[in-house]
Amino acid sequence: MTMERIMKGIFFLFLLSLLTTCVVHGIFMDKLATKKLCADEECVYTISLAKAQDDYNAPDCRFINIKKGQQIYVYSKLVKENEAGEFWAGSVYGEHYEEEMGIVGYFPSNLVKEQHVYQEATKEIPTTDIDFFCE
Repeated sequence: MTMERIMKGIFFLFLLSLLTTCVVHGIFMDKLATKKLCADEECVYTISLAKAQDDYNAPDCRFINIKKGQQIYVYSKLVKENEAGEFWAGSVYGEHYEEEMGIVGYFPSNLVKEQHVYQEATKEIPTTDIDFFCE
């Protein structure tokens, strides 16, 4: 067996494993914005607690379903660009919604009303591909 043939085999296995990883573990979706507002530089602190004013059905895996009256922790706010809608990232909170708790996704900001602001979202940070990754 020649070295060239061995290298082609290794490369093929690498491509196959990369494809399998993407299919099994998720996909990178289109970015909704290039910047987001956060409470801190690492974007790890909760900005606020909001209450859903209406139902929202997620159009794809980047978003979360919300029901009127649900409490939602807000973690970041995408900076609106051009004609795009304004979306926030958060997760549903509450005993009645245990299945959805912990799932982070985007939702239209105009469907919620902030009930309590923990920290102001003053840090503008570039979004990354991982911000729009779907499992």
